[in-house]
Amino acid sequence: MTANRGATLLAQLHDALTRYVVMPSEQATDAVVLWIAATHVQPAWAHAPRLVIRAPERRCGKSRLLDIVEATCHDPLITVNASPAAVYRSITPDPPVLLVDEADTIFGPKAGDNEDLRGLLNAGHQRGRPALRYDAATSKVVTIPTFAMAALAGIGAMPDTIEDRAVVVHMRRRASGEKTFPYRARRDREPLRALAQQLTEWLRGDMAVLERAEPAMPVEDRAADTWEPLVAVADHAGGDWPERARAAAVEMTREHNETGEISDRLRLLIDCRTAFADDLALPTAELLHRLRGLEESPWREFGPTGLTAMKLGSLLKEYGIRSATIRFPGSGQAKGYQRADFADAWSRYAPDLDTSGGGEPSQPYQPHNPSSDPVRLDEWYGSSRTSKKAVPPLTSKNEAGTAGTTTPLKVVGNNA
Repeated sequence: MTANRGATLLAQLHDALTRYVVMPSEQATDAVVLWIAATHVQPAWAHAPRLVIRAPERRCGKSRLLDIVEATCHDPLITVNASPAAVYRSITPDPPVLLVDEADTIFGPKAGDNEDLRGLLNAGHQRGRPALRYDAATSKVVTIPTFAMAALAGIGAMPDTIEDRAVVVHMRRRASGEKTFPYRARRDREPLRALAQQLTEWLRGDMAVLERAEPAMPVEDRAADTWEPLVAVADHAGGDWPERARAAAVEMTREHNETGEISDRLRLLIDCRTAFADDLALPTAELLHRLRGLEESPWREFGPTGLTAMKLGSLLKEYGIRSATIRFPGSGQAKGYQRADFADAWSRYAPDLDTSGGGEPSQPYQPHNPSSDPVRLDEWYGSSRTSKKAVPPLTSKNEAGTAGTTTPLKVVGNNA
């Protein structure tokens, strides 16, 4: 079939989707259309992107969207009431598409004994990640494939390990003026399965071409792995689909980065940027005070007494950031942190932040209690030091939560 035929089939799928479901955006609609199409040629892909359909409340259309995905994707396999062993054994070199509604039964507090199924969904994003099981009957280790595309619908966010490998669609409840055509499986599913068969014929006929495809990607890293099959299908279809696919990839990746859950460690790294403001160095006690004062941050309730110096150091250590003994003008020496030590981590893990030391902080600094005076550098602060031994160690009087240190005095240079 020609590329024009492919564009026509994608347009028909787009029309079917919007007939039954109110989608949150045109980019989300295009993404789901291309994800469904990509399921029909899974053996061509190196990665099996997930489709996450999430909503803040019930009656937002997530289950209806999953119904349309089920009717139009390749070889759907509903995992409701299926044992993990049965699901594992269903995955072949030409795998089915795994569909999970009410995904909180897999990942949420009601997950129970679904650890194997969670492992399958986590591992199956990339080829060459099989599950290993020991077969006592044959005394051999059995390799079980996990590679398969999967769509999951549920209320609230899925685990980071899933959403980081997924096209994430944020469904909303229909407004009063938004209308859809009621979906009835007995009446509507057969025509949709006929469209699915046409998609299979079109894409399977060019599987070798798609397997070699290396489309130019507008996103990077894990997002590029996830979106590559969708962009490859769009390029193969032609028309305006290549531009639409790339626009969807950029917009939905941006949306996910802004709304996705982040780890405590990364949240702390970002909040430290705000807490430092224009200061080049801060005593640990002052940094903790400022972090606890940030509105909408978890640090005041982080543990029984809030974020502590020990926990702060533990979280930042993974980024190669450590406290040091620093002499502060007007207050003597104390354990603290230098802004310069954060610069590399900020550039790598939060590249959208301004790490130049000027400009507005990432969020307003609004402490609950008055903070101490800002730490500024005068001519002495950072000047050359003699080779004399550092001043005596600190004690707990210098900083709450420290029992003293023998770390040599750290001098902050003017280029800190």
